[in-house]
Amino acid sequence: MNADTTRTAAGSTSTQPACSADAAWRREHFVSLLRFAEASIRTDGAAQWLDDEGRPDTSHPVETWITARMAHTFAVGHLLGVSGAGEYAERAISGLREVLADAEFGGWLAARGEGDELVGTKEAYAHAFVVLASSTGKVAGIAGAAELLTEALDVLDARFWEPERNLHLDERSRDWSSTSEYRGVNANMHSVEALLAAHAATGDLKWLERASAIGDQVVAWAEANEWRIPEHFDASWEPQLEYNADRPRDQFKPYGATPGHGLEWARLLLQIDAEAGTPGRRTEAAAALFDSAVADGWDTDGGGFVYTTDWTGTPVEPRRFHWVAAEGAATANVLARVTGDERYTALEREWWAWIRENLVDTEHGSWHHELDTENRPSGITWVGKPDVYHAAQAVILPELPLTGSFAASAQQAGQILA
Repeated sequence: MNADTTRTAAGSTSTQPACSADAAWRREHFVSLLRFAEASIRTDGAAQWLDDEGRPDTSHPVETWITARMAHTFAVGHLLGVSGAGEYAERAISGLREVLADAEFGGWLAARGEGDELVGTKEAYAHAFVVLASSTGKVAGIAGAAELLTEALDVLDARFWEPERNLHLDERSRDWSSTSEYRGVNANMHSVEALLAAHAATGDLKWLERASAIGDQVVAWAEANEWRIPEHFDASWEPQLEYNADRPRDQFKPYGATPGHGLEWARLLLQIDAEAGTPGRRTEAAAALFDSAVADGWDTDGGGFVYTTDWTGTPVEPRRFHWVAAEGAATANVLARVTGDERYTALEREWWAWIRENLVDTEHGSWHHELDTENRPSGITWVGKPDVYHAAQAVILPELPLTGSFAASAQQAGQILA
């Protein structure tokens, strides 16, 4: 890959691909993903789950995590100059403020169905995405985002942060009166993403320090477990390695190790360093997480990443989820920039070739969200195409400078898609 060398705001060197056919495809595909996602944004701003052909699937309620992820993605598109993206971002921000906010108890509902039907559980996972959406929206100048960010950070801080552990708890009741005994890494992973974005949007060092502390704790757990990240914990933050052994296909809390999270954490560790101006501090850990996830997760015969493995690296749920491949390609790109090691570039190329052949839906748009072990579309865990967040981030990342957040990177890149 031909590359130009640039200097990031954090002072670290990054490489960006020069103009090429691959770069042109990436830029066009990013825009096509946003066009596909436009159908998800209702007139009231809440984002609807989309089916395989891109039609709103009203059998699903509108969910905070999807609405927030779409607000974030459209705001990134607006920063990059995609026509109309700002309007959709503004509408989705409004949906978070007016439709999914809990006017009675504060914070955000998990979901809202028809009429008065709602899922009132308060999830750190969903609240982290509200912080991400409003952070990106603020950087992009989206109306209402700055006010939303202030409120979202206050709620994440007051209701979910456990200062004695430097981690976020997972779930609380709608009125905040009870707290689940469960603790999890997934919500904290997306909290790191959100806190990095919040630091970029506000300049408040507290959010960067929290992201760093969470990342370092996860590294410690992974290093003690052969670089497979324990995902599930009890209220005392003791690992529960057999949690959900009877639910290997759970969308958010599956049994065992999740190679996709090892890949995603590797990228986030490098973004923490970019945001903090500490290049190299977490590179070794990121590489170890990446190598473990690839060794366990990538099928060298037919291609594709498995969803989960047991604690020896043996696949448990071998189906291929789109987000895992997206994170693999994105992390390989960032590791190639940070280390200069060509093996990451080779893997990135290999995985994009597989993605374009097997995941990109050239007929209906977006990506197939789930494939079987023969790489055929197979909606068992993920039915339809709920959102384009993972795919859009992965495809545009090589076109952006490396910073701690997609918002900051897009802002630096400028309107390259105008």
